[in-house]
Amino acid sequence: MQPARDIQRLIEIMAALRTPGTGCPWDLEQDFGTIAPYTIEEAYEVTDAIARGDMTDLREELGDLLLQVVYHARIAEEDQAFVFADVVEGITAKMIRRHPHVFGDEDARSAGMAKGAWERIKQEEKRLRAEARAAEGLSEEAPRFLDAVPPVFPALTEAEKLQRKASRVGFDWGAAGPVLDKIREEVEELADEVCAPQPDRERIADEIGDMIFAMANLARHLDIDPEEALKRTNRKFRRRFAAIEDAAAAQGTTLDAMTLEDMEAVWQAAKRLPEETAAGAAPASPTAQTVGSESVGS
Repeated sequence: MQPARDIQRLIEIMAALRTPGTGCPWDLEQDFGTIAPYTIEEAYEVTDAIARGDMTDLREELGDLLLQVVYHARIAEEDQAFVFADVVEGITAKMIRRHPHVFGDEDARSAGMAKGAWERIKQEEKRLRAEARAAEGLSEEAPRFLDAVPPVFPALTEAEKLQRKASRVGFDWGAAGPVLDKIREEVEELADEVCAPQPDRERIADEIGDMIFAMANLARHLDIDPEEALKRTNRKFRRRFAAIEDAAAAQGTTLDAMTLEDMEAVWQAAKRLPEETAAGAAPASPTAQTVGSESVGS
């Protein structure tokens, strides 16, 4: 089988991989649940390629993500649920339905997107979905207010979206100050659990979750994306730790052989450098640097 620019070839390749007897043993063992984590991972790798501005990687990662769609569609076809063409038809119908000002008749196009039209379209989609599920004998439970926030989001993003959704009906603090007070309260509660005579891991986990949830709330009040804020810190940590790694290489030693004091010295030196030059510019002799009072990772 030869590669091609036609999506049909990719569908044929997946069908071959999933054919019992002649297909790939690993691919044949997979199901929706086992493939789902890879789907999420590929979406993140697409985002990473975009952030790095690497078009070569982006092209490849988009292909990997497309493969995930084809993979899920193939499993669904084997279950006689739907086929890839149904996926394409569904999304094209949705795009046309949601953009009457682009794909509608002349009157709709000239009128533009009328006020309230988006919500009416969404309500119509919910009605059609309910009818389709009923036709398949599936129950349609009344949605709860927060059901619009899928639990599959990364936890930090989910927290911010849940809080934003709840704030629409007034369940919110009016300013950042009370949120800061809440964070202080959560830190104290966490400290009490950690310092208890017999610390309970479950309760500690709950308190850590409460504290992170409150931090996400503060970020929202300050109009800061908490996921991106944490990503910034992760990138900063990577750069500064790379400086420690470079310092070890410059001394002909390894990370394992460095003492915490040596690592902290390089870390503090890297903090004083512009972030874009922190990595690769560590001093050759970290022990000659004064170790600051700040802890590693701060």
